[in-house]
Amino acid sequence: MDYCSSCGGRVTLRIPQGDSRPRHVCTQCGMIHYQNPNMVVGAVCMWEDRILLARRAIAPREGFWTIPAGFLENGESTADGALREVFEEAGARAEIERLLAVYDIPEIHQVQIFYLARMTRAEISAGIESLEVGLFTWDEIPWGELAFPTVKAILKDWQRLHQGDAVSRRDFWRPRPPEPERKPELVPETESPPAQA
Repeated sequence: MDYCSSCGGRVTLRIPQGDSRPRHVCTQCGMIHYQNPNMVVGAVCMWEDRILLARRAIAPREGFWTIPAGFLENGESTADGALREVFEEAGARAEIERLLAVYDIPEIHQVQIFYLARMTRAEISAGIESLEVGLFTWDEIPWGELAFPTVKAILKDWQRLHQGDAVSRRDFWRPRPPEPERKPELVPETESPPAQA
């Protein structure tokens, strides 16, 4: 972030007074721009013994299969967001049965929440973010064409639940990239930021 969305002033990285973490702070108006993890919500949707998948029509991983999921919108619950994504991406109507898993993925600043849902009718259709949609038995899932590691993980969690194991929260870990050799030294603020000349 280079410029303040409030006044247009230059933004610098510093530790604000009373805080303990580096934040983007406007050098002109002093506004602190907090950046928090994105919430991704989705659902493993079932029709009889089949799982709903959508082939992505957008980057990243265009052309690969995924569980319907996307970013939570302001003003909606995680369950409502998951059902909205199911309808937007796969044209399916469903009802939430239970929470399936929560993945903390700090490396990409995301918390991913997946539900188990039951489709209320068999009709499906590709939305604008999908090339095609399909209902797959476990043995038909295109494992080599899944879009993201979390898609495989949530399907495996569904299988564990289906087999009677309790799954409600899991840490989804990926190796962190190597740390840079030297980080800029950040000094906590002791007074208001200087006005821009």
